[in-house]
Order: sequence, then C-alpha cells, then structure tokens
Amino acid sequence: MSNRLEALRVFCTAADAANFRDAAVKLSVSPQVVTRAVRELEEELGEPLFHRSTRGVQLTDFGRQLADRARMAVGGVDALFHRTDRRALSQHAGTVRVTAPGIFGRRFIPQALAPMLAAHPGLVLDLRVAEEHTDVVGQQIDIGVRVGPLRDSRFVARPVGKMALHVVGAPALIARTGVPKNLEALAAMPLTSLINRKSRRPWPWFFSRSRQVAVPSPAFVTDDYDAECAAVLAGLGFGQLIAPLVEPWLPSGALVPVLEADAAEPWPIYVYRAQRAPVPARVRLVYDELVRVLG
Repeated sequence: MSNRLEALRVFCTAADAANFRDAAVKLSVSPQVVTRAVRELEEELGEPLFHRSTRGVQLTDFGRQLADRARMAVGGVDALFHRTDRRALSQHAGTVRVTAPGIFGRRFIPQALAPMLAAHPGLVLDLRVAEEHTDVVGQQIDIGVRVGPLRDSRFVARPVGKMALHVVGAPALIARTGVPKNLEALAAMPLTSLINRKSRRPWPWFFSRSRQVAVPSPAFVTDDYDAECAAVLAGLGFGQLIAPLVEPWLPSGALVPVLEADAAEPWPIYVYRAQRAPVPARVRLVYDELVRVLG
C-alpha cells in the first residue's frame, strides 16, 4: 500500500479493533488488505506494531504511541476534506478580492454589498479601486468590474448594463458661449480634458458613428474624473462625462446636456472573474450579488 495516509487510516482502525478481521469488516476490505498495510508500516518504521497470537493481536508500546499520533494526523486530514465544513469555510469565511473603477468602487459597491457582507460573518471584501486594467493574476483578483469592451477569453464575463457619455456644460458657461450646434463649433469652445493615467495622454471624446475627437486646446486638464466634473460645474468648460457623474445634476439644471444627437453608443458594463476551477462558494456569492446589484 503506497499511500501512507491510507495505511495509517487502516492501522488506526486495526488498533481499535479486536483483530484484523474485525478491522477489515469496519473498512469494508479483506483481512489481507489490513495485514498488508500493517506489514508495510512495520517495514518502513522498523518496529513491530502488534503482538500477534492465535487469540488475536495487541498493540506494542511503539504501536500504541504511533496510534495516538496517527489518530490526530488522520483526523486532521479528514476534517480538511469534510464536505459540510468545507462549504461553511467557503461561504462564511475568507477574502474575496474585487477590482473596480472608481465610479463604482468609491460610490456604489461598498454600500451595495453591505447587506450581503453583514449576513455572512467572516466574509471579507478586499476592494481595489483602479481605472487601468488590473493584473488579475499578479494581484490575485477574484472578480472585476469593467466599463468598455472585454475581449479576454481568460474571463467568465457577464454584461450587466450600459453606461452613457454626455457632453454637458454649466448654465453660466452656456450664457457666455451659447449652445454648440455641431462638433466643429464645440471644438472652438472652452473644453475640459481627462488624462489617461496609464498612457499619460488625454482621453479622446467619443461620438456616434465611432467618431473620436481630440480636445485641441483644453481650458482645464486633470487625471481625476471627479475634479473634471467639478470644473464643468464651475463653468470652466464643456466636458464629456460618464452618466453616473452627470445624472445627479440634470434635474436641477446645474448641468445642461448638448449635442445629444451625436452621443456615442453607451459602453457595456461587465462583471467578470477568471476561469479558475473550482470556484469557491464565497467568490460565486459575491460575483452573483455584483451581477444583481449592478444589473
């Protein structure tokens, strides 16, 4: 019997039985299997484990000491693979690492997942806020939220919605410049520009029919979309902002949308996870909940 753990399990059963035949019945194996396992252990350890006689078997002193240690070792290994315990550990304890852009990570995900986290003590959310693509493997990310195309075949991705882009301006700015009638007129007006932190270059503006327009001479430049929104609200320039930033300000008229007929197709929003197997129950739980709340 080459499997040492299985040999120790057979030995522990034999140590608690009256003889090898009784041990074989408990294990649902033949007496020869028990005899062979004990003999192989004795040969490997160089010590007899049982005194054998016609009336039965009895542990030697060495065998008794080994049995005490073996029961603890076998019991510990069995506990690791006990199905009920494993599910409990997976569902109610452990860390799930999530990466998301700031618009979701700072404003939405902690609040949206709070009820689920409260219902599962021991479940820890490790949230990494990043606008750039995250190294899922290097940072051991379990789940990601992404706005825009997702073409990586290594991921299991679920589309959960879409995010629109709006060109908006403050009423004070529009009072000075008027409403732009087309993209050419817009380019001649004060504009804001958002820097891509990864490339360190300005993001282009996106419009219908797959048009991309560079901001020629921005009146305000930043690498933070909250700061850009604040600049647009202050009337420093027209800006192209994502819907979650714009929509709270539209009902009051603090921001006014322009050129809506030229708006780009909304960007898809995905929740994704790496194609790893098996998927821990805690990861599946958070993944399904993110799909639900973002959808």
